[in-house]
Amino acid sequence: MKYFIIFKIILLLFIVPTTLYAQQPVSLANINDSISIENLLKIVETNSSCRIYTDIDQSFNVVIETKDIPPLQLLEKALVGTPYKISIYEDKVFILKENELNTHFIFQSLPDNINQWKEDKFFIPSEKIEKAISENLVYVISNPYTKATPAKVVLKGKVTDFKSGDPLVGVNIVLKDPFIGTSTDQNGNYSLQLPFGRVQLDISGLNIKESRRQLMLYGDGIFNIELVEEIYQLNEATVIAGRTNNIKNLQIGVDKLQISKIKNIPTVLGEVDILKAIQTLPGIKTVGEAATGFNVRGGTTDQNLILLNDGTIYNPSHLFGFFTAFSSDMVKEADMYKSSIPAQYGGRISSVLNITGKEASKEKFNGSAGIGLVTSKLNLEIPIIEEKTSILLCGRTTYSDWILKQLPDKSEYNGGSAGFYDIGTVFSHKTSEKSTLNIYGYYSHDRFSFNENQKYAYTNFNASTKWRKFFNEKLIGNFGAGIDHYDYENIEITNESEAYKLSFDINQIFAKADFSYDMNNNKLDFGLKSMLYNINTGTYEPEGNKSLVRYDALQKDKALESALYIGDEWNVTPRFSVSAGIRYSIFNALGPRTYYEYNPNILPYETSVIDTVNISAGKIFKTYHGPEFRLSSRYLIGDNLSVKAGFNSMRQYILKLSNTIVMSPTDTWKLCDANIRPQKGWQAAAGIYHSSPKKEWESSLEVYYKQMEDYLDYRGGARLLMNHHIETDVIPSEGYAYGVELSLKKTYGKLNGWASYTYSRTFLRQSENLIPNPVNNGDWYPTDYDKPHDFKLAGNYKFTQRYSLSVNIDYSTGRPTTVPAGKYYDQNLNSIQVYYTDRNSYRIPDYFRTDVSFNIEPSHKLTLLTHSSISIGIYNLTGRKNVYSIYFVSENGKIKGYQMSIFGTPIPFITYNIKF
Repeated sequence: MKYFIIFKIILLLFIVPTTLYAQQPVSLANINDSISIENLLKIVETNSSCRIYTDIDQSFNVVIETKDIPPLQLLEKALVGTPYKISIYEDKVFILKENELNTHFIFQSLPDNINQWKEDKFFIPSEKIEKAISENLVYVISNPYTKATPAKVVLKGKVTDFKSGDPLVGVNIVLKDPFIGTSTDQNGNYSLQLPFGRVQLDISGLNIKESRRQLMLYGDGIFNIELVEEIYQLNEATVIAGRTNNIKNLQIGVDKLQISKIKNIPTVLGEVDILKAIQTLPGIKTVGEAATGFNVRGGTTDQNLILLNDGTIYNPSHLFGFFTAFSSDMVKEADMYKSSIPAQYGGRISSVLNITGKEASKEKFNGSAGIGLVTSKLNLEIPIIEEKTSILLCGRTTYSDWILKQLPDKSEYNGGSAGFYDIGTVFSHKTSEKSTLNIYGYYSHDRFSFNENQKYAYTNFNASTKWRKFFNEKLIGNFGAGIDHYDYENIEITNESEAYKLSFDINQIFAKADFSYDMNNNKLDFGLKSMLYNINTGTYEPEGNKSLVRYDALQKDKALESALYIGDEWNVTPRFSVSAGIRYSIFNALGPRTYYEYNPNILPYETSVIDTVNISAGKIFKTYHGPEFRLSSRYLIGDNLSVKAGFNSMRQYILKLSNTIVMSPTDTWKLCDANIRPQKGWQAAAGIYHSSPKKEWESSLEVYYKQMEDYLDYRGGARLLMNHHIETDVIPSEGYAYGVELSLKKTYGKLNGWASYTYSRTFLRQSENLIPNPVNNGDWYPTDYDKPHDFKLAGNYKFTQRYSLSVNIDYSTGRPTTVPAGKYYDQNLNSIQVYYTDRNSYRIPDYFRTDVSFNIEPSHKLTLLTHSSISIGIYNLTGRKNVYSIYFVSENGKIKGYQMSIFGTPIPFITYNIKF
């Protein structure tokens, strides 16, 4: 007998089922002529083999006219004149209102042993819940014949796509009267506290068909829902970055991106790129075209934590920043936290980008492939055990050498080569109906050379496992562990006697446990994480037998970073909610290590060392620790209008050493130690959010203010590679940033997309008292990535279901720069020196770019075995020579300035993708 039984009840008022008369009459002479319905139901159930289910919620008396008849016939006669009718299916008796008997009913998790209904603690196990797909069925949750009548019922479950089985994120589930609502999280899960009895839940979300579910709630239970995508939305090329239920959630400065929503944003060379889409959001900037990394609300590129399936990505780019390091086919979605960073995340002071990998369908085989001007890719979704086990395989490679071969013959880079590949896999297994195990793997490799004598290569590798466990209807646990690796090597063989190889690598092992506990109006999140670092900060060695280079290796950095956190989301009233949390992080620097103590009265120099300290292996020689606070609140002014405010503080114990403002293959990472302190920062933000009554338009305004401490700046002429005394070339600075972000979105329709404007400023200052000549005399100066005005537009117009036009416009103020103002003679050096203006007191020209693409989807017929799409477009349509940087050289005794552009001409592209 199946645990889930679907009962189709159609009451024929003029037919009485024969089971009414099959029961043996019993003596009811001792029953009064008038009896309460509750007592009568107990007597009938005791004297028959049937079990009674009913939605009677108020007591009333019935009249007993004939007593010596079968009990079920007696019950039917007693209900004459009341709004309730009786219907029978096998050994189940249903007493419902007449209008409800014209609707199908599904009873969730009816037990094989009917006597289990007598248990007061009956709980519907999650492993026995089927997915609700119908709007017309009435789903009954928990024991209909319960003795207790709770005022509130906790309903939890998961929302998935009907076709693919993938979890749906940001789906709104609302009870209108009284107003109670929530939205699904990144795993498609939701939790609601609802009143006892009959309810109707209205369900809506981006790209799904609006729907409803009808329920009879008798107690706590699990209710999984399957939804169908809206047909016209399915065929639209939606390019917006959706903020999940931005009006009603508690988070500020949070954006959610899904690959299906950004597929038609025009990008260089036509590759769908999650990081390029991230850079089109308000408050996120880059220093120029093809720049790796991004700056979030005044932070540097290394102040962003980039996670792929819980693993850390240290270099997120391919091919000089043209492509993201991971294929879009292995990505389901990405959460970008510019503010309101959850307490479970830490280790960076600016932002968190959490990328979740896609899982393969467990129901049917799917695949896709794509080919572009420089890349090809293949994606396979393979079910192993139906509805239980699957594996996802993704691969991408390039044939990009032809790009460098197009350079002029006289160019020093002519004859160079470049290429990359990346592979990813996700193994997903449903270990039980209450738990799921996922194993993730990712590997990427880049190699490039500007000529045959200079070669570069770098590698990312991540492997992790995640076990998700439903302990009960209130407690969920996520347990994970993994390893992360990043390395690079640069080889220079121009001169055989000076040929060398420079290498660096970082390895880390992590383990974490996250829990979520639902306490009706409160949702408690808590957990812990620990990470062990092992970093080779630099190795310099000879390359080839003829090299005279002396081998040199920096000391390894080892440390243990741990954190405990707890956060609570409290729905104080239906309109006012508060989220508060604290994360306590601890950083232990470990030996073996030799470090130097310097004269405390002057800045550290190699000549000011006063002591050398040797630390044995595994011993802690320096500890940093402290609390990190999270606080946010939301007040719902109306169904379409809300205001929010928030605050968060962060700590960062690993720092990037680079004299560039972008991420590059020669960047090294350094852990805090006895001489380098962790960076600290805090941010306060507030915003107002509005949507049109039909949810067609969304608008928001956010303001923020951020402060940073112990930001690392560099002395003039600093040597960052292979420096055994790196603390002598870095100077702690302080910084602040502020800004306002406006956003307007049109979420669906033939014309859809979004536009944003950001005004922001970021400043630094060298305030250390020991600095004899601070930059700009100790005054505040703008950072290299300070770009006050920033306007972005991404739009799509759908001519038909097959043809659409996408446009991307990007404008920003030119970034700051420092220029020479004259020359002077230095008697001490006995030479002519260049005199420069104050740091970053001038700007390069403003940036402006327009991209367009025409998108063709040949067919949407469901009966076809394959579905293909084509995008044809032009990157930098106007051919504007946007300046990436300026530089100055001395020619014939004169200083001349030059501008460098990455793309000074229009770049056409074409991509072809097929799904099967």
